[in-house]
Amino acid sequence: MSNTVAELEQKLSNVLAISRANEVIAQKLFEIETQILSCKSSQELLQQLLMTIKEKFDLTGICLLLVDPTPIKYLLSGNMQTSWHRANCRTIAIEQLQIYHAERKPFLTNNINEVASVLPQNLIKKTQSAALTPLTLEGELFGSLLFTDDNKNRFHPELGTLHLEQLAVKISLCLSNAMIREQLEYMAHYDRLTGVANRRLMEVSINEELIRQKRYKVPFSVLFIDCNKFKQINDTYGHDCGDKVLTYVATQLQELIRENDKCFRYAGDEFVITLASQTYQEAERACQRLTKFFQHNPMPYEGSYLPVTISCGAAASDGKKTMDELLKEADEQLYERKKLATP
Repeated sequence: MSNTVAELEQKLSNVLAISRANEVIAQKLFEIETQILSCKSSQELLQQLLMTIKEKFDLTGICLLLVDPTPIKYLLSGNMQTSWHRANCRTIAIEQLQIYHAERKPFLTNNINEVASVLPQNLIKKTQSAALTPLTLEGELFGSLLFTDDNKNRFHPELGTLHLEQLAVKISLCLSNAMIREQLEYMAHYDRLTGVANRRLMEVSINEELIRQKRYKVPFSVLFIDCNKFKQINDTYGHDCGDKVLTYVATQLQELIRENDKCFRYAGDEFVITLASQTYQEAERACQRLTKFFQHNPMPYEGSYLPVTISCGAAASDGKKTMDELLKEADEQLYERKKLATP
C-alpha cells in the first residue's frame, strides 16, 4: 500500500514538474512573440528572433536555414548582406529541408551525423544535439530555425515538439505580416523593373535635400540621365531587350555613384541622381565619368555585346530653385548635349 502511495506521489510530482516546466516555456514563448510583434521589418524580426531565442533558452547556437531561391532573398543580397546575415544564415536544398520536415513537424536529434551537413562551421564542435523548426510562407516551406546545444540530452527524438510547433506557427505568421507590409512599401517607392527608387521617393528625397541646403548651407546637385537611341533599341531588338537595357543602366548607375548619392527612375528611360554635398563642378565631373563608363562598357547580350550609351545633364541648387526648376535645368542641359552628340 505504501509503495502504491509513493508511486502515486512520484507520478504527481512528475506531472507537476512537467507542468511547471511547460509554464516556464510558455512564458518565454509569449515574451518572444511580444518582442517580434513590435518589429517593423522582416530583417529586424529575424535578428531579434534569433537573438532572443538563444538568450531565453540558453542555446549553444542558433542559425537560420533558407532554401535557395527564397522569398526573402532580397534581404540577403547586395547591401543587405550584412555581417550578421553571413554569420547567422545558411542555404539548404529544398529536398533536404523536406526530408527534415516531411510532415511540417520539428526535427529533433542527438545524432549529429544527421545534421552535420547543415551545421555552421563554428557550431560543429560544440553541438551534441539539435532541433530544426520548419518555417512557412503562404503554406510553402521555405526555411528552418536550427537550434543547437552542447548537451546530448537537450534535444532527442522522444522529446515532445508541441512548443516548437507553436513557435513555428507564430514566427511564420509574424514574418508573413512583416513581408506583406514591406512588399506594399516597396511597390509604393521602388520601380519593379530596375529595382531603383521611383519618382515618388525622388520627390521626397530632393525636397529633404533642399531643406537641408537652406538650413546648413551645404551644396546640392542633381543629374538628369537618359538612354541614347532607346526607341531604336526597342524597335530593333524588342521590348524584352529594352527592359534589360533599363535594368543594366540602373544597376551600373547605382554601383558607380557614392554611397550617400541616390539613383531614381524618373520615367521611361530617364533617371535622376541626387548628389548630396556636391557642387556644380563636381556634378559635371560625375556626368563625364558616367558617360565615359557606358561608352567603354557595352551591355552583354545574347552571347555578344550591345552598345548602350547615355546622355547626362547637371544642375546645382542655389537655395532658391524649386525641385521642378532644378530638374528642368538639368534636363535642358541633357537635351543640348544629346543634340551635339547625335550625328
